Amino acid sequence: MGVLELISISIGLAMDAFAVSIGKGLSLKKLKLQNILYIGLCFGIFQAGMPILGYLLGVSFKQQIAAIDHWIAFILLGLIGLNMIKEAKEDEQVDDDLSLKTILLLGIATSIDALAVGVTFAFLNVNLLQASMMIGIITFVLSCIGVKIGHFCGLKYNRKAKYFGGLILIFMGCKILIEHLM
Repeated sequence: MGVLELISISIGLAMDAFAVSIGKGLSLKKLKLQNILYIGLCFGIFQAGMPILGYLLGVSFKQQIAAIDHWIAFILLGLIGLNMIKEAKEDEQVDDDLSLKTILLLGIATSIDALAVGVTFAFLNVNLLQASMMIGIITFVLSCIGVKIGHFCGLKYNRKAKYFGGLILIFMGCKILIEHLM
């Protein structure tokens, strides 16, 4: 597999994390460099690690993972999105929730597809370390950009932006589910 193919796969895998980063950026009251890096690193590490885990799981678990990965992502993203919409309707101002639990759930939800890609890497002539690093770095960069874009929009539109961020998460969960069911 060539570098251009790996870049394309990396960008494709990073799109879920990018969209979720926009949603998370929408909910931040104050934008700090450490928050941008925290979210970007978490998503990048999950996206880089999941192909390795998928590769190690190998062929024997391919059917089981492929059968449920879309449901896991759909449920996690849907619940987090619904929670954001619920909070947008409440009187509280802005949710700065960057708790480890929240970010880990988002990291897992956005990297499930990378696990399945890792399983396919076991059948292809792929430099696993190079591929995983590329996936992680591209996800990190796009996630940092997404947080910044989301925060910029959130400052202007506050409650509506938080509601929209929840809708983005729900949309991404539905998109993953529909793609796998088709």
